[in-house]
Amino acid sequence: MTATTSPSLRWRLVKRLVAFQTVMLTLIVVILVFAVWGTARIVDAYEDSALDVLRDALVRQPDGRLALAKTGDLARLREDAPDLWFVIKDKQGQQLAEGEVPADYTAIVAGIGLIQQMRIGEDQPGIDKPDAVLKWVESAAGRVQILTGTQGHMSWQHLFWGVSLSSATVIGPLFALMALVTLIVTPIVVRRALKGLGAAATQAERIDIAERGVRLPLSGVPAEILPLVKAVNDALVRLDNGYERHQRFLADAAHELRTPIAILTTRIASLPPGPEKTRLLEDASRLAVLTGQLLDFQRLDQQERPTATVDLAALTQRVLVDLAPLAFAAGYEIDFKADDGPILVTGDQTSLERALTNLIQNAIDHGGRRGTIGIRVDRSGRIEICDEGDGIPESETERIFEPFHRLRQDGRGAGLGLNLVREIVRLHGGHIAASNGPKGGACLEIDLPLAARQAEGKMLS
Repeated sequence: MTATTSPSLRWRLVKRLVAFQTVMLTLIVVILVFAVWGTARIVDAYEDSALDVLRDALVRQPDGRLALAKTGDLARLREDAPDLWFVIKDKQGQQLAEGEVPADYTAIVAGIGLIQQMRIGEDQPGIDKPDAVLKWVESAAGRVQILTGTQGHMSWQHLFWGVSLSSATVIGPLFALMALVTLIVTPIVVRRALKGLGAAATQAERIDIAERGVRLPLSGVPAEILPLVKAVNDALVRLDNGYERHQRFLADAAHELRTPIAILTTRIASLPPGPEKTRLLEDASRLAVLTGQLLDFQRLDQQERPTATVDLAALTQRVLVDLAPLAFAAGYEIDFKADDGPILVTGDQTSLERALTNLIQNAIDHGGRRGTIGIRVDRSGRIEICDEGDGIPESETERIFEPFHRLRQDGRGAGLGLNLVREIVRLHGGHIAASNGPKGGACLEIDLPLAARQAEGKMLS
């Protein structure tokens, strides 16, 4: 799967605004062209129509002589002006002429190289252009001087480029200024407009199964995005309500099951001794443990953040004293070591006691009824419990903490013990991990953050 990058809103706006400005300025130029074309006086007064056509058609032959290419514009000009005449001369003295030059202009033709440019003809009422023009122009054949009449009409191409070039001197700098302002201002405007959305995103990062009741803030969120944020908040309300109903169901079911399980256990205990009674008692015990674990989960969910100070070394020692007879009866030896001095953490003593009880019972149940169960309590807040059993497959070191997951389906547990331990450790801001020890058995390691005063003392020492 390839990672995709989400497009930036600010740069999408910049690109689209610049594109919009470009389209609008182009439309302005087109409107100007139509406006000029619709003004017959301006079009008819254009005096370089024939000169433009001759310049665009002018080429130089391989032998250096000047010639006119057969262009469409030239054909239309000859059709519109049957009396077309012109004289074209370059700096090398090459000359190209066509038509009958008016007799009044023969003297001009003789001295054409001495004149830069000229408008020839008398002003007449209602006519704004002269009879002929003489100009130096750049062409495909080089720089040449053209003397010709003012026949013909302005073409679309010349009109468009003329208006465009004229407009560019005014609109070009304006467009550049607008694009620069758009490039600078748009990211600032977008960032400020989405500031409220950033706060909502920061709040969304706090949403977790253990942080119910979190809602995204609505203040400062743009009106266009507000419906989405409200929909997310409504979804969070529904999720919280569903979770509460689920938890209440589990608690009620666990409470309701305790009485019939106790009655069942009492009746089984009255049966005559035998293997069947033993198996029934084990099954009833399994139901009782499962019910107790469900109630533990419910209590954890309702519990406030722990604030009491607990000595891990003393707590572990008390739990071990209670479970030692069970371990010895199962054929184990116990190796307990703890660093000197109190090892203080901030937490709930009852919850931590349940977690350690579950871990030691897990070692008793899965240690193979042989060898030593080692328990270490480190000054850093680490508790390690190892057995010398068959160990944990590498693929299962994370899955064993999932609810109802068991390594062996014939085990007595319901698969909730280690999951309960993980939740207790998480509630205390710690971490639990599973691995295999040097002797092949399973090792479960808890790391809990030290209490503030213990951490300060450790830094000072």
